Amino acid sequence: MNKQFINVLFIIAICFVAYILFRNLNIKEGMTSDPSGNVISTAVASSGTNSSSTSSNGIAGGAQNYAANIKSMVIQNQDILLISKYRTDYENSILNLDDLINTLMLQTALTVNPSNPSTSLEKLVQLNSARGALNSVMKFIDSST
Repeated sequence: MNKQFINVLFIIAICFVAYILFRNLNIKEGMTSDPSGNVISTAVASSGTNSSSTSSNGIAGGAQNYAANIKSMVIQNQDILLISKYRTDYENSILNLDDLINTLMLQTALTVNPSNPSTSLEKLVQLNSARGALNSVMKFIDSST
């Protein structure tokens, strides 16, 4: 009897927790309408954005906030990196990475398997892409003085 009573209490507790959990979730199924009567999808309704500006302006309605958030992230990263202060250190690191990529490319070119050259060639292509990315980073460091 005592074990059955504990099991019943346990099931009731699980149901209560599930009720509280699902009661606090802000999920709406199907199509909903904003106060002006425009039909909007549930993704827009439950995303927390201003649904009236999003539905009347489409995706572009949130573009200004999106751009401001990106600009804020850029400024935060620039403050963290301190490019003007550590510019020479960053340039030296990128030059050393470039030398590493060049030596890895040479090593890969000299160890091509004649029976299956495609894996080595794919690795060479990836390394060449990495070198191009380093050049882009170097140009960015040079432009941000």
